[in-house]
Amino acid sequence: QVQLVESGGGLVQAGGSLRLSCAASGRTFSSYAMGWFRQAPGKEREFVAAISWSGGSTYYADSVKGRFTISRDNAVNTVYLQMNNLKPEDTAVYYCNADRSWTNVRDTKRGEYWGQGTQVTVSS
Repeated sequence: QVQLVESGGGLVQAGGSLRLSCAASGRTFSSYAMGWFRQAPGKEREFVAAISWSGGSTYYADSVKGRFTISRDNAVNTVYLQMNNLKPEDTAVYYCNADRSWTNVRDTKRGEYWGQGTQVTVSS
């Protein structure tokens, strides 16, 4: 069992930055690929970024490439999402997930474990 707790969301002006964190319980964090998703009001949940077990591979949605960076620290069981040059369309609830499969961690409808989410609001 893995429990995920997101933090770091908030209100920021367009062009600003935020750093989200997702803390995971358990001793097998390094066995899981990790991902970030988001869901805006009235829209379906969408993939944002993913990182492999060791952090050697990353993958991003086109909408965030060059602005967001995913990273992880297996020593403290935490994955991060650094978000720069934020835009109003980035406003959403952001969720992290964990899965042993690199394919599944990037799939909105899969993922073994999900956090409760953290709100990010970008004002224009």
